[in-house]
Amino acid sequence: MHTVAARAGVSIASASRVLNGVGGSEETIRKVRAAAAEVGYVPNAIARSLQSQRTGLVALAVEDIGNPVYVSMMRAIEAVVAASGRQLLVHATGGQIANETSLLRRLANRYVDGMILSPIRVTDDHLAALVQSPVPVVVVGQLGADAPVDNVRTDSRHGVALAVDHLVGTGRRRIGFVNGPLDTVPGAARDAGFRAALDRHGIGLDEDLVEVGDFQYAAGRAAAERLLARARPDALVCANDLIAVGALHALLAAGHRVPEDVAVVGMDDTELAQMMFPQLSSVSLGSAERGRRAAELLLTRIADPSLPPRREQVPPSLAVRASSRVAVPGPRPSTEELPS
Repeated sequence: MHTVAARAGVSIASASRVLNGVGGSEETIRKVRAAAAEVGYVPNAIARSLQSQRTGLVALAVEDIGNPVYVSMMRAIEAVVAASGRQLLVHATGGQIANETSLLRRLANRYVDGMILSPIRVTDDHLAALVQSPVPVVVVGQLGADAPVDNVRTDSRHGVALAVDHLVGTGRRRIGFVNGPLDTVPGAARDAGFRAALDRHGIGLDEDLVEVGDFQYAAGRAAAERLLARARPDALVCANDLIAVGALHALLAAGHRVPEDVAVVGMDDTELAQMMFPQLSSVSLGSAERGRRAAELLLTRIADPSLPPRREQVPPSLAVRASSRVAVPGPRPSTEELPS
């Protein structure tokens, strides 16, 4: 430590703060890290943890680490956490309430300095565990206004409304909706937003145009197939991009042209949207931005646990691409070109 401080031209206290992840000015951090690299300094993690009562670890708990939404969020969180000199520990919960509440209870062991939790369901058990946690927790998702927990959210209802407004603006009136489970926070919010948007445009809701599955590709395709078997939509709004890709494949396999016969809009605006053909219109819910803000909130809370709870909202936006643009009718594709 003395050698690093001397080489960096800073005090031992300043060098210690940087090497322990507490922080310092950008110039001090740069000098200390460069000096540490030059002399091959490796901090003793156990000694540092005992001295500072910090582990240098931050946890992230999400439903599915393979979901493109969480991949984007995780990258943004990792960037902020790494810049603070900490490491990110990732948990996949499968969206199971028991797994999430168990992780929250494990925080009593202080195995991390804080956690970012993104649940798709929020129960009384969640809230009780959040309130009792001895280390800071930031929730990415919707919480009640009275929950004393830092929270970063989006507005799914408004996001669905953006999709419906766009489709109505292109002349679509028989707009279907393929959603995830209604007992989840995003599923319930997107269902309410879809119904409210149709009502605002004076379009009566046809329940035959509404299907529910889960938030995965296979379920999205199966749900779209069920809907198409009983109804003739001219557009589909899908609760996320995985569902939308499944719906797109179901439409093409059934001989429908996209967007000439049926327009498709997804949600989350993940990398998948631009990989598809036709490219998928999608509502961005700011996954990366929510992750970045959550990580910054958590680090602020770790530094000063006495601060009042903060709630931040990232607004949705619509990216219009080929799957929902007004298209000039053309010849139907050969069935040999369609996905099976």
